[in-house]
Formats: sequence, C-alpha cells, structure tokens
Amino acid sequence: MPKVTFILKDGSRRDIAAAEGQSLLEIAQANGLDIEGACDGSMACSTCHVIVDQAWYDRLPEPGEEETDMLDFAFDATLTSRLGCQILVTGDLDGLVVALPATTHNFLVG
Repeated sequence: MPKVTFILKDGSRRDIAAAEGQSLLEIAQANGLDIEGACDGSMACSTCHVIVDQAWYDRLPEPGEEETDMLDFAFDATLTSRLGCQILVTGDLDGLVVALPATTHNFLVG
C-alpha cells in the first residue's frame, strides 16, 4: 500500500497507508484529518485544498481547468496547491507529502 504523509495545521506529520485509487480527500476523511470536502469531491468547492510538497508536485498529473478555477477560491493557495479530491493515490506516489492549509473557506455557504 502506498503511504501518504500529511502535514497537519499544527506542523505535525501523519503517515497514512492508502489503497491505490483513493483520493487524498477520501484518505484524509477516513483517518479523521481536518479537511472538509464540502462538495463530496464533485469539484464544486475548494475545501479539500492541499499544498503538495514541491518535490512531489511535478510527479502529479497537471490540474485541469476546472480544478485551477476552483483553486482561485482557496485560502492561502500556493503554486503547488491542488484539490485533494483530484489526486488519486497510485504506487508511483508512495511517499507523497502534502500539507493541510491553515485556513479553508466554503464560499458556497459563506
């Protein structure tokens, strides 16, 4: 099983074994991490925003236009920000490191 490291809002790290094909949003929620995913992964919000470690960013498939548009609404977005619902874990991503941003906001509910 591939392992994903989540850097939590307090700076601590949590290594989680994940089944291939799971999204980062699904993995985080199944393990009680503080990530909302208000739209349940339908890419209608930015509350599953994660910041991908620079060393891993170029290994991911490029974000599509819809994802890029949603990231415009993410608080504290960076050049390596992605939506957790759009990153599916594969064996090639074993060791992936992502950080949860300090702030999120669901613009659909205010």
